Amino acid sequence: MSASSHRTLGRIRRTAEPEVAQYRYGAVFVLILTTVVFLIVAPEGDVSRAIGFAIAGAALLVAIVTSRERSVVRRRRVMVAGVTIVVVTVLTAAGAIPRAATQGISVVITIAVPLTLGGGLLRLVRERGATPQAVAGGLAIYLLLGLAFSSVIGFVAGVSSAHYFAQTAQATTSQRVYYSFTVLTTTGFGDFTAAQGVGRAIAVVEMLVGQIYLVTVISILIGRRIEQAKS
Repeated sequence: MSASSHRTLGRIRRTAEPEVAQYRYGAVFVLILTTVVFLIVAPEGDVSRAIGFAIAGAALLVAIVTSRERSVVRRRRVMVAGVTIVVVTVLTAAGAIPRAATQGISVVITIAVPLTLGGGLLRLVRERGATPQAVAGGLAIYLLLGLAFSSVIGFVAGVSSAHYFAQTAQATTSQRVYYSFTVLTTTGFGDFTAAQGVGRAIAVVEMLVGQIYLVTVISILIGRRIEQAKS
């Protein structure tokens, strides 16, 4: 069988896959929002960090299943990611992993989700426009930006001997996530401020990334969604 025939059959198989296995960006958004809320309200501790990591990991697994890769590729990635998430969750809950290491792994997870979503999200917008699932995917990535910066802050605070915040010597996970989203949205309540240059630099980058994302990706998706609703 020729290479072109193989490609044609591959396209047919992907087209024939049930829609229920595609574009579950609403589920990813709900899981990420749950992670944000949980990390803010949960008490500080290894178990809370483990649960938050597990919920974010579940979002990654849903994103992998949602991707338009071949079934065998999705299964392999789900297996590898699933085992990794379970192992890290258990070790984190047991206190066997340093806090800075957990924060570093969390950065990887929060970056992996939008990278996994990106291709399918662009394809969905091209094929069907700004559907509710596409808008949910865009919002999920925005929330992931806040979580990613929160993890970066935790990692920097963990490896640095200096205090990250001017107001407290040891910030909790809840405070870091709260601070990250006030910076991302440029709300700036002022109850937490970076004490050192590296923290201020991270804050500036986060503010710029958050605002650029809002005025480009989110505004375009919402605008197209409104246009489609009117037509």
